Amino acid sequence: MALAGTSKVVLGCVAFGIFWVLAVFPTVPFMPVGRTAGSLLGAMLMVLFRVISPEDAYAAIDLPIIGLLFGTMVVSIFLERADMFKYLGNLLSWKSRGSKDLLFRVCIVSAIASALFTNDTCCVVLTEFILKVARQNNLPPQPFLLALATSSNIGSAATPIGNPQNLVIAVESGISFGQFLLGVFPAMIVGVLTNAAILLCYFWKYLSVEKDQEGGQPAGPEVVADDEVTSHRFTPARMSHVSSLNPDDMDCLSEPIIRSNSVRSTSANENLRSRSVNSEADIQLAIKSLRASSMSHEMVEVSTVTDRRDEGASSRKFTRTASQQRSVIIEDSPPSPASNGDKEKEDEVAEKRWRVFVWKTAVYLITLGMLIALLMGLNMSWTAITAALVLLALDFTDAQACLEKVSYSLLIFFCGMFITVDGFNKTGIPNTLWELVEPYSRIDSAKGVALLAVVILILSNVASNVPTVLLLGTRVAASAAAISHDSERKAWLILAWVSTVAGNLTLLGSAANLIVCEQARRAQFFGYNLSFWSHLRFGVPSTIVVTAIGLLIVTSY
Repeated sequence: MALAGTSKVVLGCVAFGIFWVLAVFPTVPFMPVGRTAGSLLGAMLMVLFRVISPEDAYAAIDLPIIGLLFGTMVVSIFLERADMFKYLGNLLSWKSRGSKDLLFRVCIVSAIASALFTNDTCCVVLTEFILKVARQNNLPPQPFLLALATSSNIGSAATPIGNPQNLVIAVESGISFGQFLLGVFPAMIVGVLTNAAILLCYFWKYLSVEKDQEGGQPAGPEVVADDEVTSHRFTPARMSHVSSLNPDDMDCLSEPIIRSNSVRSTSANENLRSRSVNSEADIQLAIKSLRASSMSHEMVEVSTVTDRRDEGASSRKFTRTASQQRSVIIEDSPPSPASNGDKEKEDEVAEKRWRVFVWKTAVYLITLGMLIALLMGLNMSWTAITAALVLLALDFTDAQACLEKVSYSLLIFFCGMFITVDGFNKTGIPNTLWELVEPYSRIDSAKGVALLAVVILILSNVASNVPTVLLLGTRVAASAAAISHDSERKAWLILAWVSTVAGNLTLLGSAANLIVCEQARRAQFFGYNLSFWSHLRFGVPSTIVVTAIGLLIVTSY
């Protein structure tokens, strides 16, 4: 495609430049409207400047990609409600053998979870839990946050549903789920292990600092209780709500309760433990207020009734102990009305537990069925939408509570981005630049693959990975198709691998990185700021090494 007219090229560049600035830096001082509004603004300017017609703008929106993204979001929401991510979090600390073992587990669990549930979802639900585990073990949070962000990006490259750019590649290329998995999964496994090894080498000194064993206790006060870690809930909306609470206000609420305690201990450890428990009670109260669906209410009610029953059992046990000390013999007596009431509550709790178990099982089976259907080569978009609709129907409640958690702003961002990128393509600039690079970046030679990887790496960090895929995808595939059909598929897989791993280069290279940074900064009681330079110092060597090793594996497929 030749360059368009001068006015069309200039106006198209202006519209795309505004979109790019707001997409990469969503809080610029002169227009802090965010990525979604910036995407719509770029699309609107493309139409107003007549770079693209209104009809072509509507046609530029790729509905299969939007449908696939929507379906995977709904399925992830139901998996979160079914405590899938809680089980993944517990797996991180289960029989942990030290800081290095914990770091390795974070890399593996986050990579596998991202391949199945998208990297953004994984980072949202696991960041605060990882911070709690690190704080409980008196470990520095930076290695574990970097492990979560980088491993999530690498792991998401393995499947078409792992990240947005893979969704685009899968739909545009027509590569089946199974072919995609076979082509990239080996590179993902090696890449995650390599990234974990680099992390261990980079932070070996910090992770080798042992706890001060004095009387079997770690140095310093125990800031996080075990119950706080195991009972952590993972809904992103709840986490944002809880994070908005002021720690100073929490301490003010906790002080009167601590003073009214019958023990009235004056030690620092007891005060910290009391604050932790009371803060956890406030957090659990905030969590319960956000349980919108009936199934979630039933789960909370089951735990409440169970706690009351345990308190009653403890009280009865104490009474029997006191009676034994006074040598009082208590004869068996007919059941009282109160005991009949307890029996009814136990039956009700057992019934509700059974219903929750059946509901969770149904969620897991439907998700497994969706993955099997994708592996069988069925249409990915309609498979994901069907799984989402089945889950909504089987929930037997108003779907509004679940659908409110869908990130519609992301869907709208994609719509605006499709229009903006298509308008920029019509200026002829991307095609002209590609014609200059294409003769030297053919994938039938090692130098060509290396140059193509460098181009993708730079563009993914300058223009973001999804626009890079939209701009280069068809051009790279067409160049490879001239060699062979297998080369075309290989070109798509190279694009998927490099554009995804490129997100680890800088803090701004991937939305998953920004999610980890923001969640860590806003975390209750132990917020941590992952700076741009601390990420860059590790991101540059890790990205280069992992990308190179993965390319050797992907190109050999």
